[in-house]
Amino acid sequence: MKKKGIFITFEGPDGSGKTTVIAEIYKRLQEEGKSVLLTREPGGIRIAEKIREIILNNEYREMDAKTEALLYAAARRQHLVEKVLPAIEEGNNVLCDRFIDSSLAYQGHARKLGIDEVLSINEFAIGNMMPDATLFFDVKPEVGLARIEKNNEREQNRLDNEKIQFHHNVYEGYQVVNERYKDRIRHIDASLPLSEVSENVWRMICTLLN
Repeated sequence: MKKKGIFITFEGPDGSGKTTVIAEIYKRLQEEGKSVLLTREPGGIRIAEKIREIILNNEYREMDAKTEALLYAAARRQHLVEKVLPAIEEGNNVLCDRFIDSSLAYQGHARKLGIDEVLSINEFAIGNMMPDATLFFDVKPEVGLARIEKNNEREQNRLDNEKIQFHHNVYEGYQVVNERYKDRIRHIDASLPLSEVSENVWRMICTLLN
């Protein structure tokens, strides 16, 4: 019987550097001949990318918090059944930029919908398909937002442009989520230089895959 792949998610506040690092890790794994798939949320497949365009569009400032949470869950469901699950069944290791923990921190805690309430929505969407491991990129909101401001190539989306208190609430929400799922979530010091963060993540990924 073919061995199933491992599902690893990357989480963190905006500007934590996880998207840059996950791309580097993916490239190195490919060079070593590993069976690996890189994807992201919301997005990763056609329908979910369309939902992403709506969620992150700066023009939709009036979006209700519950609408936002439901759209994330809908995108997650389609992405999971269309891309993630088939890849894992085929023996590919999946690296995903964001997953359920983002919804718990952003919509559950920062939007004040309740972590358990948002968890319930997402359990309906994904069933019992939780990540095998999650890497949390820990960086203070001020540092992350300063990085975004300096990065001219990164388009600022609707969530980036929230007030600083929202980003503090997101960070606080992640601490709650990290404690709840401490057996699954590994901590990464994302305040270090990018090269150091990449090496630390690389060692952790190698341990997980081996």
